[in-house]
Amino acid sequence: MIKITLPDGSIREYEKGVKVLDVTKDISEGLARVALGAVVNEDVKGMQESIEEDSTFRVVKFEDAEGKKIFWHTSAHIMALAVQRLYPGVKFAIGPAIDNGFYYDFDTEHRFTPEDLEKIEAEMAKIVKEGYILKRYEMPKEESLNYFKEKDEVYKVDLIENLPPEDIISFYELGEFTDLCRGPHLLDTKKVKAIKLLSIAGAYWRGDEKNKMLQRIYGITFEKKKELDEYIERLEEARKRDHRKLGRELGLFSIHEEGPGFPFFHPKGMVLRNILENFWKDEHTKRGYGEIKTPLILNEALWHQSGHWDHYKENMYFTKIDEGDYAIKPMNCPGSILVYKSQMFSYRDFPQRLGELGLVHRHELSGALHGLMRVRSFTQDDAHIYCLPEQIKGELKGVIDLADYIYNVFGFKYRVELSTRPENSMGTEEQWNLATDSLREVLEDKGIDFIINEGDGAFYGPKIDFHLEDAIGRTWQCGTIQLDFQMPERFDLTYIDSDNEKKRPVMIHRTILGSMERFMGILIEHYAGKFPVWLAPIQVSILPISDKFNEYAYELMREFKDKGIRVEVDTRAEKIGFKIREAQLQRLPYMLIVGEKEVEGRLVSVRKRDDGDLGQMGVESFIDKINEENQNKVQ
Repeated sequence: MIKITLPDGSIREYEKGVKVLDVTKDISEGLARVALGAVVNEDVKGMQESIEEDSTFRVVKFEDAEGKKIFWHTSAHIMALAVQRLYPGVKFAIGPAIDNGFYYDFDTEHRFTPEDLEKIEAEMAKIVKEGYILKRYEMPKEESLNYFKEKDEVYKVDLIENLPPEDIISFYELGEFTDLCRGPHLLDTKKVKAIKLLSIAGAYWRGDEKNKMLQRIYGITFEKKKELDEYIERLEEARKRDHRKLGRELGLFSIHEEGPGFPFFHPKGMVLRNILENFWKDEHTKRGYGEIKTPLILNEALWHQSGHWDHYKENMYFTKIDEGDYAIKPMNCPGSILVYKSQMFSYRDFPQRLGELGLVHRHELSGALHGLMRVRSFTQDDAHIYCLPEQIKGELKGVIDLADYIYNVFGFKYRVELSTRPENSMGTEEQWNLATDSLREVLEDKGIDFIINEGDGAFYGPKIDFHLEDAIGRTWQCGTIQLDFQMPERFDLTYIDSDNEKKRPVMIHRTILGSMERFMGILIEHYAGKFPVWLAPIQVSILPISDKFNEYAYELMREFKDKGIRVEVDTRAEKIGFKIREAQLQRLPYMLIVGEKEVEGRLVSVRKRDDGDLGQMGVESFIDKINEENQNKVQ
């Protein structure tokens, strides 16, 4: 017999090998009808899978992240079966669940079109109605290889050949489609009620541009049509907010084929960027950070010493200087370390907080580039804190407080993840346990809910990640805090302790915004280009009714500029209605209409972007209003 511990702490006993479905039914028949699987000892299992040992047990539904992954993973297999039926001879690569749906990569001579997606959707709906049960079975590695070689499934063969020889390979059978797959999956297809295939893209096999380009189809599914309709509505809203479109329309930035992945910022974009950078600098100065700037290019030997060469060289750019090998930095931390090493510190000098808005370069595949969200050069709002072991928790709490303050200024809610040791990590298990426990304890002390993201830490240490939720419910990973015992060791960082002995400091890596470029892209979409007054590149547009009021308009502009207000004047020979519409298209916060009455009374007629006509106001009163919104960073 094995013991199953439920979330309420109660324990039930079952025969070894009991199915997840049977445990769920034993808890409640009603629960079994809505359950998609369960988390068993932190491992997500489908309803058809067995439990072989004492376990914790938590049922998951569609509203749970684990439930969605099960649902969408099965949907990828349904799509693969539909493609197999419609396009004989297709070869199958991989088909995972992702954060918003699923995809499958196919190798076929047929070029998929949007019309094909409709046919595949219809075939998927037919498969769902056929109500197949997903059958799981296992084979030894050699037998698995022979099975897929006979079917000429070259990508499955490649996957299996890279598995350890002792591995037992699991498969899932869905109708006439059998896939190499760890799972988990739905028990059957009947729960998939609403299907939408979203797009077609190219994808290199294993993400390597030296390999063959495959065709990737993205899709999403839901338990109810209403949920799909709401998702499509959100997608449409996201298209309207696309930062690439708005960046072009609002004159913020552009991307050119002469520099793919290297954004060009225009004057208005630089205003927004400078506001963000100055805000960042001010808040860090208040909290005791010193600002540094380190070189863009450093000797290749430094990147060997830091470990980035072993873990990151495929993403780095290189050059030669005086016949020596150099690299363009993909990270700021080694430069910060050299600043630290330039002098000797006493224990009394800690903590040392060094902040840097550091430009870094990382090679991304051309197909992955996406506006400001995925680029090849970007400025990280980095800081590195060097502290004593007993200062770790206090410094971590300080970073969390700073992140919380900054995200609230922009109106973001957020969730937190704790990422643990990855496979390719440096350092000892003891160091990793100490670092991970420190991060966990700080989050618990702060009363912050968090989820564990197993194996997703940096190669030198575990990390806390902040995922921001924007105005339409999408999440963006921005801030990160990493606790590092490895770099101080590799670079022989020391300080003189109270006993006059040399000791190693602890290093905390952290960003709040993540990167200036990506955060600007997120803000453009979060606000749909309607920036609050304090962030708007142009805060006020003055619109004279006719040419004879231009002099007054320019007089106001000079006065506003003297008060630090960002202002423009529209003196085009157009009707006032046209000028107002143009200002609204530019999403400007305020429009000031000036005519005869305004000139006579030293007034302005105020229109607010979303509120319309606010009536007349004295010039000084309007200046005070703008300054108050600037100072308080009103959303």
